[in-house]
Amino acid sequence: MSRRVRRRGSQSKDKDKVIISSPVFPETAEEYEICRPGGEISGCHEVEWTRLPDDTVVQLFSCLSYRDRACLSSTCRTWRLLGSSPCLWNSLDLRAHRCDADTASVLASRCTSLRRLRFRGSESAAAIINLHARDLREIAGDYCRDITDATLSVIAARHEALESLQIGPDPCEKISSDAIRHVAMCCSRLRRLRLSGVREIDGLAIGALARHCSRLEEIALIDCGSIDETALGKLECLKFLSIAGSRNLKWASAVTSWSKLPNLVGLDVSRTDVPSSALFRIFSSSKNLKVLCALNCLALEEEVNLNPLSSSHAKAKIVLTLFTDVSKRITSLFSNSVGNETEVTGNWRSQGNKDKHLNDIISWVEWILSQSLLRIAEMNPTGTDDFWLRQGAALLLSLVNSSQEDVQERAAAGLAAFVVIDDENATVDPARAEAVMKNGGIPLLLGLARSCREGVQSEAAKAIANLSVNAKVAKAVADEGGISILASLARSTNRLVAEEAAGGLWNLSVGEEHKTAIAEAGGVKALVDLIFKWPTGTDGVLERAAGALANLAADDQCSMEVAMAGGVHALVMLARSCRVEGVQEQAARALANLAAHGDSNSNNAAVGQEAGAVDALVQLTCSPNEGVRQEAAGALWNLSFDDRNREAIAAAGGVEALVTLANACANASHGLQERAAGALWGLSVSEANSVAIGREGGVAPLIALARSDAEDVHETAAGALWNLAFYPGNALRIIEEGGVPALVHLCSSSGSKMARFMAALALAYMFDGRMDEFALIGSSSEGTSKSVSFEGARKMALKHIEAFVLSFSDHQLFTMAAASSAPTALAQVLEVTRIQEAGHLRCSGAEIGRFVVMLRNSSSILRACAAFALVQFTIPGGRHAMHHASLLQKAGVTRALRGAAASASAPLEAKVFARIVLRNLEHHQLEASV
Repeated sequence: MSRRVRRRGSQSKDKDKVIISSPVFPETAEEYEICRPGGEISGCHEVEWTRLPDDTVVQLFSCLSYRDRACLSSTCRTWRLLGSSPCLWNSLDLRAHRCDADTASVLASRCTSLRRLRFRGSESAAAIINLHARDLREIAGDYCRDITDATLSVIAARHEALESLQIGPDPCEKISSDAIRHVAMCCSRLRRLRLSGVREIDGLAIGALARHCSRLEEIALIDCGSIDETALGKLECLKFLSIAGSRNLKWASAVTSWSKLPNLVGLDVSRTDVPSSALFRIFSSSKNLKVLCALNCLALEEEVNLNPLSSSHAKAKIVLTLFTDVSKRITSLFSNSVGNETEVTGNWRSQGNKDKHLNDIISWVEWILSQSLLRIAEMNPTGTDDFWLRQGAALLLSLVNSSQEDVQERAAAGLAAFVVIDDENATVDPARAEAVMKNGGIPLLLGLARSCREGVQSEAAKAIANLSVNAKVAKAVADEGGISILASLARSTNRLVAEEAAGGLWNLSVGEEHKTAIAEAGGVKALVDLIFKWPTGTDGVLERAAGALANLAADDQCSMEVAMAGGVHALVMLARSCRVEGVQEQAARALANLAAHGDSNSNNAAVGQEAGAVDALVQLTCSPNEGVRQEAAGALWNLSFDDRNREAIAAAGGVEALVTLANACANASHGLQERAAGALWGLSVSEANSVAIGREGGVAPLIALARSDAEDVHETAAGALWNLAFYPGNALRIIEEGGVPALVHLCSSSGSKMARFMAALALAYMFDGRMDEFALIGSSSEGTSKSVSFEGARKMALKHIEAFVLSFSDHQLFTMAAASSAPTALAQVLEVTRIQEAGHLRCSGAEIGRFVVMLRNSSSILRACAAFALVQFTIPGGRHAMHHASLLQKAGVTRALRGAAASASAPLEAKVFARIVLRNLEHHQLEASV
């Protein structure tokens, strides 16, 4: 796979996280001060540093990540004190890190003034009480699927000043109404409660919130199972209520109860089964309700033509659905303040937020829109294309401009998700991607990626990565300087940021025009460094880094950059030690591409000589994952072009492994079949390996692959059988295993000229007389039937070899060429008979010698076939034509060629081909003398 897309964010598995330890996140200056011989601290220039005012230093620190802030604090005692200033530690985002109890205890000294905390995962949720941040006002936890009642209750008990609690978006299925009651009793100052996926929320829990939390203004119960809708009517202070995606609601009682809430301003029923009649009743009966959001409500959409709510709305009261103009409806709330309907929230913010009531409404609208649009994008329901193209993309881009960080993140995540229509095959909807581009989304997302907030950086980078699957968007990203931005983010000390940036470089590197730009921006080194920075337990970043390096390694110049940056060692390390199949696949693909430039650089040899590389690739051919097996076989195929690598592969058990792989891939993908046969083709160049392949049972699976319906597989299987047939023992095995009919079928029917050519050569090797002695030995012990069978196979083979050669013959053209001494006549024949790909074939001296001998064979068909082969091997401009010409000159072929050209009994084609070979040799001789 050359590219990757992602809909969902990172999950909360411990193996996906990085532990924050003291060496990375310093706790005392003494641990990190680097002393010079004289005892002063390295880099500490007191005169210069003391000139900086304290508030300037604090402001500088506020622009840095936690790690960078802590590292700067370690340079001197003054900066250590300033780096611990309470104003720098009023907000903490631990989502990119594994936060266990020990880590939290280490951080506790800095968290006395902490007000806002974000974390990821259930382990972190259990650990945050060790921060001793009793004055926390806001807690937001992501991907806390395993959080329990006990954990949530303890969090509430230790943080009584809490005003906002948000746990989601993963379902909190282990949380019950008991935990919600504890939250209510402990956190009396609670203003906002947002929970996702709670199975049941009973009346007692909601009643406790009504009694103890007199300031509670907002509740969001997203994707919950059962909610006591009547009890919600007791929350008289409630201004904003969202039950998006929740099920099993009794809408009649809900309408009756909620319409009596005196302060209810906003209601979100998106992704529920709410009927239009219920919406109309609550909308008309609720005195203060201003915003009713009902995105992706199927029942409502089915009744759109009958629903008076969809076509009209009262002044200062709006209904938001997929089939209404959301921007226009929101604009109507602020008709006296804004003018441009396409930048609703941005225009409202630009007015200075003088009206706190309206500001609260727009902040809530932004949050519920970002939440619902992200969920709809992730589910990708049918029938939403028109919405996304008409207004959905523009809405997400508008939300990217929000002043709320979590809204920005969700909007960017929504942009990353809604363009993806097939995760597995990395398919992006071109119309949706281009809609983002046309609405100015690329510069907007790149600006977001430059943010100093790492959560925003990560989501923006993911959106850029997914959008860049589209070639037009990728060009726009590159033109706007996106490659440099992603290369910079790939160096981030935040794993989530680096992971998404590597994904962006992976997708951009698909385009040949972007590879050099990535290398020039330092992307190659950044990607290699990622592998060394996070070598274990971080399969997401490793797969993306290896995938990007694989794409870059396909370019000759970039492959050298990868090698110089230490990429060979890094990729071999992954192939040897990583157990994650996606990482293994991309590492093997990268090594295959690095080894593919054997004629232009030394990477092929470098990969083969790297300790453990060949052994690791041989082992990967036994992987249960087909993609891993395919890329490993491809790497071994490319490596086998080097003599030393070829023998190293055999020594590592490569022959046995590849024969086993070939036997097992009869029903596998064509890509795996091609590479398995190709690797055996590469190994079979040497006599020892060729004999070993025959002995290990490699003939039968290659014959089976020759019957494939894919032309690429035809070529590699025919090439391997051609090499094997050079040795009489293998040739006899091919006959005994039924290989002649398979080769005859290839020779006559394959759509690939190369496959037909090599099948004909394999048949010529088998019946040029060298195998006769083996055949006679076999027939003497088994009677005449085998002799008859051999003779029948020979006749069939010669018949189809002749037909193959004649398929390149034009009688009139050949007659003219035979009668004329003009070079143009031979040039015309050459143009008709040339097989372009045959110029890449390289024959040994023994093989060339065999064709020379074949020129004197008693069979005129084999003489014509030999001459035809020598034409292909010596055509000027062929990759190995000079090499073949030199071998022919050493073999003294001129006399044999002249005899063939002048022979009265030779076929017309053999005569003309012999003359063309003579002409080719003259050309190469003249070229060598210049």
